[in-house]
Amino acid sequence: MSTSTISPAPASTKRGPAENFIGTVWVTMLAGNNPTDCTVADVTFEPGARNNWHSHPAGQLLVVTAGAGYYQEKGEPAQRLRAGDTVSIAPNVVHWHGATADSIFTHLAINPNVGQGAANWLEPVTDEQYRAAHE
Repeated sequence: MSTSTISPAPASTKRGPAENFIGTVWVTMLAGNNPTDCTVADVTFEPGARNNWHSHPAGQLLVVTAGAGYYQEKGEPAQRLRAGDTVSIAPNVVHWHGATADSIFTHLAINPNVGQGAANWLEPVTDEQYRAAHE
């Protein structure tokens, strides 16, 4: 007997909740409840959109699939991301990611061991913090 799970195509794309995002963000869950205890989401940020500061109890892997964006850890300079880049985020590292002002930004967000919790959401990234990412 097989222990693999084959899931149908995602049911829908939803707008990211305003309490966790600045600007317009679209989220399509590609893998949710499954035996691997891992979620995979396709996330698209419209130009200038970003998520709040947050962390993940078990870390996160980002795989950039389109556009240009930023990734920043608290206390560190922002890094520019482009299609093909990957970011391996260690557990409990406070960070944000989002689109540049002039490009969409799409990535796969892979969250392992979500039984530990998916994300700990914190305060929004201020406009000043976002502008500093451009420098």
